[in-house]
Amino acid sequence: MQTTLTMPHRRTTGLQTRASMPETPPRHDARCLTDGGKSAEIDLDGKTYLLRITRQGKLILTK
Repeated sequence: MQTTLTMPHRRTTGLQTRASMPETPPRHDARCLTDGGKSAEIDLDGKTYLLRITRQGKLILTK
């Protein structure tokens, strides 16, 4: 099963600009990305990457 995640874009309001706003990266639970499994495919700019969770609980991202 392939799941596509869509994240909302941040918007500025008033006189704030992107440069003046604190940048906190979005946080995702790796087990949700893998749908409870051990791996997930991630697409970026037409390329597919494989995210794997090891037995030791570490992440490996390969092309």
